[in-house]
Amino acid sequence: MKTYRTNGVCSSLIQYEINNGFVTNVKFENGCPGNLQAISSLVEGMPVEEVIKRLQGIRCGHKSTSCADQLVQALKSHNGEGS
Repeated sequence: MKTYRTNGVCSSLIQYEINNGFVTNVKFENGCPGNLQAISSLVEGMPVEEVIKRLQGIRCGHKSTSCADQLVQALKSHNGEGS
């Protein structure tokens, strides 16, 4: 299980796994429970690159990022791309 400390969003932490290039077991700590459960459910079993493609750059209101975008940053960090 990987752990990523978020920045600039209501959620403070994301835990996730990558198995053979697929995202699994995504869990957000804090934040909007319904939205974050939905994100976790929608990306379950999705290829890492597809999650990055679909969620990168999504903003939350006036913020420059979102919990979805922070998941992308976590996945990119895991893949060695930096954030």
